[in-house]
Amino acid sequence: MELQSHRFISSFEPEQALELCRLAVLEHYPNKTVIFEEGEIPDYLYLVLEGQVEFRKRTSFEKYQTIALAKPNDFFGEFGILDGQPRSAQAIVCKEATLAKIPRDLLMEILNNTRGSAVLKLFGYVIEHMRSTTAQYVNQMVHKEKMALVGEMVNTIIHDFKSPVTGIHLASAMVKELHPDEETTEWCDLIQAQVQRMLVMTEELLEFGRGSSTLQKHPVNLSLLLQRFEKLNSVYFKTYHLEFAFEAADVIVNGDENKLMRVFQNLVGNAVEALKNRGGRINIAVWENRKTAEIKICDNGPGIPEEIRDRLFEPFVTHGKQGGSGLGTAIAKSIIDAHGGQISFHSSSEGTTFHIILPILKV
Repeated sequence: MELQSHRFISSFEPEQALELCRLAVLEHYPNKTVIFEEGEIPDYLYLVLEGQVEFRKRTSFEKYQTIALAKPNDFFGEFGILDGQPRSAQAIVCKEATLAKIPRDLLMEILNNTRGSAVLKLFGYVIEHMRSTTAQYVNQMVHKEKMALVGEMVNTIIHDFKSPVTGIHLASAMVKELHPDEETTEWCDLIQAQVQRMLVMTEELLEFGRGSSTLQKHPVNLSLLLQRFEKLNSVYFKTYHLEFAFEAADVIVNGDENKLMRVFQNLVGNAVEALKNRGGRINIAVWENRKTAEIKICDNGPGIPEEIRDRLFEPFVTHGKQGGSGLGTAIAKSIIDAHGGQISFHSSSEGTTFHIILPILKV
C-alpha cells in the first residue's frame, strides 16, 4: 500500500501528514529479520505497508510465545514512543515486509503541535490496536490449550492402537504365508502398508500437538511417491467413483517420505470429501522449476467456502464436514514449512488448486 494512504498518516491534518511522509524512512525486511528485541529503548514508530510482523515474548532459552501480529495498514511501537519505556516484546518479520519508520523525537514534536481531533482519532486507533492484540493473545492461549488436549488424546489413541494393529499385522502376514498366490500377497501387502500408515498418522498428530515436526530426511522421488500413493488409495477412489490421475517428472527432494505422503493424503482427502457425493476428478502435477519442485493438486469440486479461506491453514478450521477435525490443512502446512517449502491455494466454485513448492535435491 502507499504510505500516504496508511491509516496512521490519514489521521493527521494534510500539512502534518505530508511532513510525516517526508520524515518516514521506507525499508524492506526479509523474512525472519528481527526489527527490535524485547527490552530495547524505543527509537521509531513502524507503519506496515506490506508483509507481516510477529510480536513474541521469550518463554525459555530460544523459545518464544507469539502474542500478536501486525499486517498492512497496522502500526506498532506506539507505546514505547509515547511513554519512552523499553520494548515489551520482540518484533520479527514473518512474511517479508516493507515498513515505514518514523523517528521518535520528530514524531513527538509533530504530536505536540497536533489538533485535539487528530489526537483523539489516533487515540482511538491505539485502543483498537490494544483490543486486537488482547484478542490475538487470548486466541493463542486457547489454541495452546486445545493442542495440549490433542496431544493427550493422541497419546491414549496410540496406546490403545498398539494391540489391535499388531494383531492385524500378524494376521495378514499369516494369511500371506498360508496363501502365497499373487492376488492374496498383493492384498496382504496393502493391509500391512495401511496399518503402517495408521501408526505414522497418529505419531504425526502427536508431533503436531507438541508443536514440533521431526523429519527423517532422505532423497525422495516424487514420481515414485505418487505411484505408491495411487496404489494405496485406489480402492478409496473407486468407492467414491472418483477419477484420479497424476503426471510427475522424476524430481528428487530431500524429504521425509511418510510426511510428504501425509500432505498428499490430507489435501486429496479434503477433495474426496467435497466430491464424494457428486463424482469428479483429482489431478496432481509435479515438475521441476530451476531450484524447486512444483506440485499442483487440483479438483473440480465446489470450492472452499468463503468464510474459512482466510483461516484455512489454522488448526480446528472446518466447514460442513461430518467428523472433520479441522487439522488436515494445518498439519500439511506444518510439514511443508518443516521442509523449507511453501503452500498456497486458489479456490472458486469450479474447483480448488493447492500449490506446493519444495527445494529440490541436486544429484
